[in-house]
Amino acid sequence: MGTNKPILLALGAAAAIGGTVYWYATRDDRAPAPHRAEAPVDMGPQATPVFWSGKVSLVAGKDGLFADPYGVALDANGNVYIADGGDANRIRRIAPDGTVTTLAGGAEGYADGPAAQARFNTPSGIAIDRQGNLYVADTGNHAIRKITPDGTVSTLAGSGVAGTADGIGKAAQFNGPVGLAVDDDGTVYVADTYNDTIRKIAPDGVVSTLAGTGVPGDADGPALQASFDTPCALAIDTDGALLVADTRNDAIRRIGKDGSVSTVARAPEDERRPLLRRPLALARTHDGHVYIAVHGGRILQLTPANGVEALGDVDQVVQPGYGSDGKVQLFQLRGLALAANGSIVVTDAATQRVHRITREDGAQPSSAPGAPRPINAALLAALPLPGAQAAPIPNESRAPTAAANMKPMPWPLSPQTGPHEVVGLMGEVRGNFEGDPRDHFHSGLDIRADVGQPVLAIAPVKVSDPLPNWGYGTLSEGISLGNISYIHMRVGRNAKNAPLDERFQLLRNSRGKPERIRVRRGARFETGDTLGMVNGMAHVHLDYFRQGGALNPLSLPFPGLRDTIAPRIAGITLFDMQGKPLGAPRERAKGKAGKKGKAPAEVKPLVIKRELGELAIVADAWDQMDGNEARRRLGVYRIGYQLLNADGSPAPGYAQPVITQLYDQLPRNRDAVKFAYAPNSGITVYGSKATRFAYTVTNRLEHGQVTPGTWRIADIAPGPYLLRIHAYDYAGNVATEGRDLPLSFE
Repeated sequence: MGTNKPILLALGAAAAIGGTVYWYATRDDRAPAPHRAEAPVDMGPQATPVFWSGKVSLVAGKDGLFADPYGVALDANGNVYIADGGDANRIRRIAPDGTVTTLAGGAEGYADGPAAQARFNTPSGIAIDRQGNLYVADTGNHAIRKITPDGTVSTLAGSGVAGTADGIGKAAQFNGPVGLAVDDDGTVYVADTYNDTIRKIAPDGVVSTLAGTGVPGDADGPALQASFDTPCALAIDTDGALLVADTRNDAIRRIGKDGSVSTVARAPEDERRPLLRRPLALARTHDGHVYIAVHGGRILQLTPANGVEALGDVDQVVQPGYGSDGKVQLFQLRGLALAANGSIVVTDAATQRVHRITREDGAQPSSAPGAPRPINAALLAALPLPGAQAAPIPNESRAPTAAANMKPMPWPLSPQTGPHEVVGLMGEVRGNFEGDPRDHFHSGLDIRADVGQPVLAIAPVKVSDPLPNWGYGTLSEGISLGNISYIHMRVGRNAKNAPLDERFQLLRNSRGKPERIRVRRGARFETGDTLGMVNGMAHVHLDYFRQGGALNPLSLPFPGLRDTIAPRIAGITLFDMQGKPLGAPRERAKGKAGKKGKAPAEVKPLVIKRELGELAIVADAWDQMDGNEARRRLGVYRIGYQLLNADGSPAPGYAQPVITQLYDQLPRNRDAVKFAYAPNSGITVYGSKATRFAYTVTNRLEHGQVTPGTWRIADIAPGPYLLRIHAYDYAGNVATEGRDLPLSFE
């Protein structure tokens, strides 16, 4: 759990401080039945509650209905309009009964005319005026389009070519506009995203620059001296001022009626995981509250006086330390609109769905019954909560077979037909450079490479995120393209730091020094295209996402990847509820050598008193794959335990192994790693003496959900037993070395 730290706020003349809570919770995103609500009932202006909680429902998005849902707008009749980018390039309408139709477009291009003949290229933000006209930020065509109620599409402004020029209608130029808003007078405001300016289109079609210098920056002041960095969304404030989601600056800015630019809210620079990170969409209530959709899938409420906080989700159970914090947690939010009844409609590009968050007055997320009781601060295991003794994870003898039905997936390095050495797997523990050896789970696949080796795209993709790359010049530099992220590379530039091609724009600072690479929403990449060069980490890291969740990249069928090596168990340790280890099982399990020429001494069982009631099991396990260097240590894919009689037969109640941890996907709460791994885990890159994966086997991790647990021993009959650890790799190889610990219960 993160600590409460301030987001800097300046609301009008007053300053307000809002607490922040940092969580990466998991919500059940299995598709429910689509929402079939009637048109929202307008109850008239009512005071907006502060930091309310609501219920998340699915409006539309099953069965590939959308390609890249972005902007969203609602009309007075309850119709929801969606700008669907990607390969769809169309504007969709969702009727109050849930019926989805295409309003205009349907293929990539640039053409005005009747709805079916019109063409768009990566439509993004949309807005609707009092007459029912829709305005579309046609990002890839560098234009603002207008759709009348009868479906006729015209170009309101923009030449169709990237540039920066004021003028009338098509004489004006934009550069990848993403966001827009329209006021009651019909004036259209545009977030001219890659010109880093805010533009204004008057009702007579005259385009002017309202604010910004045209150079990315972060400065308040007079409008044309102020600067923005990749602004992506706009909203009209109650007094007619303009609110700006200044996306790369992690800030909400305000352009006053007097032309001055000020900062309303900002994430502190020293925050590692700020709540207000990369705001992408805005909506304002009648009484001055602002809703903000941010990069991490949260919806924030910025109040006129009380600060900023994430909205709650009444269907989430609060699980401090390992699970949900009770807040709305989606994935890649893009658009946000406010309905007449106070509900919020959002688009999620990762899941290709449209959701509604409906306020439930007085409702709050529930807490998990029975707060976890620590075994001690070091072990961080806990007593099981109600339901923790659910059925174990199915004990498949082999890995999932989905990859067998897929076409071979090219490697991100040459030769793309492989094979290449895999040096890191999903689910392994990772530390940080501040000394915590269990900071987070390793989220993907590491593939060894030479420094300077080209990184190649493994699938064709059209960029969805307005800011897809990060970390210029750092070891963590990377880019997210579709459902694959490529990390530890010099994005978009060669060994001489020159851009690879026109898709990568090299931005320089005021001194002319290269500062970062910009990749636009709508850019296309094909399989085999060079994305950059491997940096000093000497490997490329791949993250693989599906429906928003991080999945194990080993499920991708990389050609030539072989794993015939079984995992190994280096040691098994039992802990009591105070975190005290019982005996020295690792030494016993190996046995002590006898005198020269004699057999090793017999391994004595570990004596356990049943009155202890409950124990924690920690197994030190690791794996290798074909082609690994001898020093390499990899994590396992599945692990669990089984109690056997002394003769090796299953003990009562243990006919099958209890598989407790499965690394097919990961929890979104980073702190959950401390429940999966014991404190003596870590890898050498982050300061540990040796790479060690010590799994707290009695805590469960299944499909990204963590449940604390213990081994209940009070009812086990006295006598000799074997505790067997079952550890499998993704290929289905099972550990036999070191897997048994002799026990004697008293």
